[in-house]
Amino acid sequence: MPNGGSRPADSLLDAGGAPFQPPEPARRGAEDESFAVRYAAAKPILVGLIGSGIQASRTPAMHEREGAQQGLRCIYKLIDFDVLRVGLDALPELVTAAQRMGFAGLNITYPCKQAIIPHLDELTPDARALGAVNTVVFQDGRSIGNNTDWWGFAESFKRELADVARECVVQFGAGGAGAAVAHALLKLETQKLVIVDTDPARAEQLADQLCGRFGIGRAAALDSALDEAVAAASGVVNTTPVGMAKYPGMALPAHLLHPSLWVADIVYFPLETELLRTARAIGCRTMGGGGMAVFQAVGAFRLFTGIDPDPERMRQHFQSM
Repeated sequence: MPNGGSRPADSLLDAGGAPFQPPEPARRGAEDESFAVRYAAAKPILVGLIGSGIQASRTPAMHEREGAQQGLRCIYKLIDFDVLRVGLDALPELVTAAQRMGFAGLNITYPCKQAIIPHLDELTPDARALGAVNTVVFQDGRSIGNNTDWWGFAESFKRELADVARECVVQFGAGGAGAAVAHALLKLETQKLVIVDTDPARAEQLADQLCGRFGIGRAAALDSALDEAVAAASGVVNTTPVGMAKYPGMALPAHLLHPSLWVADIVYFPLETELLRTARAIGCRTMGGGGMAVFQAVGAFRLFTGIDPDPERMRQHFQSM
């Protein structure tokens, strides 16, 4: 070029004499770009689950997926006693650490639902009445214990077993989950609830608490032979961890089941426990733990975020897993 000068790019010619057009930079697909924009603009939220043997939990994926649908960058961490190789004595330290690191809250599962109560600043009326916590919210420097388990079980029951008889129900388990399910069953107009637990004193304590809330005679610890109680029952509910992948088996002997029973299990991994499979094979109506898992998560998501989630979308995502 004369005098070593240059000319504007718009005057450059290509080899054929036509105006030169620089190539456009490579672009990502519209969907990727749209996701990147949404993700960058999304409000971050950090939550977690404390419990033992929880690596197979579907709760993280439900919260993260629904968060994305609601415009949140939800990060859900598993805090597993088994992985950390710690026991219940580590619980206060883990709660404090989560609060200091900016968690919005925590879900709580076996074996911590009752053990966590002394380490919290406040309980909601439901959590106080049940003596069990499955959701902790960190708010204004305080840790607040909630219980969405009982509502989760009730919502699932109303969708799957709304028309079954509830004159007498035998429930196995009087722990944290058992307290929530027992509360739900009596709210659902179960006339009498018989509670069976490996610790008879714990069953009696739960029964006394329930009678105090719902009326004398509505609940009782098992005081007769188990076979007689199950034979007279309308339904059976398992709220123990027996049936989980980690604790295989059944909470009651298979020969006690009979076709006129309905059978519910709150275990959801696996979805079809040995109890449900055995009961279904002899003609019992059954309800698995998936519905309770979804609806307790619906309640917890609302508490963590202040946003009403889409229960049907969360249910479909749970089933897709």
